[in-house]
Amino acid sequence: MPTTSILGISAFYHDSAAALIVDGRIVAAAQEERFTRKKHDPGFPTNAIAGCLQAGGLKPEDLDYVAFYDKPLLKFDRLLETYLAFAPAGFRSFRLAMPVWLKDKLHLRRLLRRELPTARRARFVFTEHHESHAASAFYPSPFDEAAILTLDGVGEWCTAAIGTGEGNRLSLLRELKFPHSLGLLYSAFTYYCGFKVNSGEYKLMGLAPYGRPQFAGLIRQKLVEVKQDGSLWMNMDYFNYCQGLTMTNERFHALLGGPPRQPEAPLEQRHMDLAASIQVVTGEIVLNMAREAQRLTGKKNLVLAGGVALNCVANGQILRDGPFSGLWIQPAAGDAGGALGAALFVWHQLLEHPRRPAGRDSQQGSLLGPVFSNEEIERTLAAENAAYQKFTDEAELLAEVARLLAAGKVVGWFHGRMEFGPRALGSRSILGDPRNPAMQSVLNLKIKQRESFRPFAPSVLRERAAEYFALPADAESPYMLLVAPVREQHRMAISDADRETMTTNPDLRRRVNIVRSTLPAITHVDYSARLQTVDEERHGRFCRLLKTFERETGCPMLVNTSFNVRGEPIVCTPAEALRCFLATDMDALVLEDCVLRKEQMTSVLSAAERAQHLAAFAAD
Repeated sequence: MPTTSILGISAFYHDSAAALIVDGRIVAAAQEERFTRKKHDPGFPTNAIAGCLQAGGLKPEDLDYVAFYDKPLLKFDRLLETYLAFAPAGFRSFRLAMPVWLKDKLHLRRLLRRELPTARRARFVFTEHHESHAASAFYPSPFDEAAILTLDGVGEWCTAAIGTGEGNRLSLLRELKFPHSLGLLYSAFTYYCGFKVNSGEYKLMGLAPYGRPQFAGLIRQKLVEVKQDGSLWMNMDYFNYCQGLTMTNERFHALLGGPPRQPEAPLEQRHMDLAASIQVVTGEIVLNMAREAQRLTGKKNLVLAGGVALNCVANGQILRDGPFSGLWIQPAAGDAGGALGAALFVWHQLLEHPRRPAGRDSQQGSLLGPVFSNEEIERTLAAENAAYQKFTDEAELLAEVARLLAAGKVVGWFHGRMEFGPRALGSRSILGDPRNPAMQSVLNLKIKQRESFRPFAPSVLRERAAEYFALPADAESPYMLLVAPVREQHRMAISDADRETMTTNPDLRRRVNIVRSTLPAITHVDYSARLQTVDEERHGRFCRLLKTFERETGCPMLVNTSFNVRGEPIVCTPAEALRCFLATDMDALVLEDCVLRKEQMTSVLSAAERAQHLAAFAAD
């Protein structure tokens, strides 16, 4: 029988989530958006909590502790001080924020009791925001001791922290305080370039390789002072997030050449250059912080969490140029991971239970969400009158899927437990052949229905990764959080005409479709790739699919993108996967042991039924 069960919760700000720890083991973790279908849902994670408890075979009354990932009163203190400092300029923002705070956020303990009415014996614990991030980074890591670096927009007051972890204890040694924040600086450029704050930062990162960092000097001169010890000082004369409803102000816009780009307006070379510039400055700051963390702690390993830790380019810089021999990044590095960190903090730090890392992280591949049986899947397919083929032999199933992929087909892949965090890791994925020069355009425009400039990631067998990417031989990236260059021997010469297109043509579709390597679908315009290394222990059947595809083609990798379309969370259930399959130009869908082919679906479903599926999917 379990002795101690701890539920971690993050809610109300961005990407709410729940995580369940039983006797120190991570049993389940999931984001609320996957259940409500509202991307980055900030609401109370009622569905995620229910899913985690179901996975653990528990009820709310079985819980011993409920841990919330930050301290609302400290955050309220920061909001009040900020409003007073900028009064009366911040009154509109103050007027909009206060009703929410006065209704729920200031009375969080009461809200938790109301949402979990039967959890009467559970003790409630509130950890600090960056403590939660630090715990999520260190406790699941493979290291017995490590330096800790957390970076995000802002928690209560802290925006970045350096700490140390040893055994079952962690401590934060130095903090950067609001309003000076690398996360908010990057989000300001995300907003200015026309992307949504708190969800579009990865688009800015993907846009950066198309530009030149010609604004980097101006950013350092006018907007932010970058210090060698890793700290930074922002000139708040150019920013509006303290007192207004936007990230930047007119002075910022005048400095950088005009008003913010409207979300659907064409991207200009100036936006690409701005993205490149802030990425360069961000990389410098993160590397300075990493070096300062090593100087302060003397540790040989580093762990990372916080929203900025999802910046794969900066992470790759730490791996290549930083002073650490080991690096581990929390897969759910943003606020969702705070739920996991809060629960682990209670188990190790407050309850003083030992921690025994064995050279492999305890995140279990971050495959911590719901799982569905073949019986459940077949009931879903029968209800939709869907034609499918069920395989009873896994080798035959994998051989069929590998043949489809080798023939240029796009395959939806649904297997095992859903991923926790923003990346598809081979459980809820859309797959393609990385050797196919048309694959990137097909996926962007016909499947994902998203911006044409966006790169795609390769999932590669771990033992083969160093042959294709400039990684240390023993390095791994199981959570798709590192960017590495494609090795020279796999690159291809570019013609003079294509080189001219790369530098002058404003049409990003033309620029992205230039073949740069023998793996054109995963090679970005700067010859980089955001890769996932795949192994049998973490990834099981997905690893075996890669090995089957390698035997079929000689290529040990696949294109792997998340199973969703633009603006939608990653699919959770078989029904959602089926609807996404029907609403896009995917060729085949694998739901555990069942394989569906689009040509068979269109012959079985009437035009009216297909239209009904598409309308329902669009409504989400």
